[in-house]
Amino acid sequence: MTEDKRDVRLFSYGTLQDPAVQTANFGRLLEGRPDALPGYRTSIVEVTDPEVVAVSGVAWHPIVTATGDPADQVQGTVFDISASELAAADEYEVSDYTRIRVTLLSGLDAWVYVEAEQDGE
Repeated sequence: MTEDKRDVRLFSYGTLQDPAVQTANFGRLLEGRPDALPGYRTSIVEVTDPEVVAVSGVAWHPIVTATGDPADQVQGTVFDISASELAAADEYEVSDYTRIRVTLLSGLDAWVYVEAEQDGE
């Protein structure tokens, strides 16, 4: 029982789908399946953390914002990961992102990183 149980779902629409980012953060390639996040749209944010830019290879990362419109949806991948891998993903993501629980188009519940500054109402 040295390996963590992979009973956490993480939805990724951006750099966490990249094999180099997965290897750097989790020490393995993740197995995932396509899914979508309804009621959100994608934009881009400039990441200034040099470690994150070095791992991802890019300074501009996708970020999602809630629209409340079910017709809007973001395509991505849902991964089964362990609690310790989720903690590693938290370390990788910069302060522009916050992690929330969502229901995907498939009906699965998963964690996803969304724009942190969307609590204006």
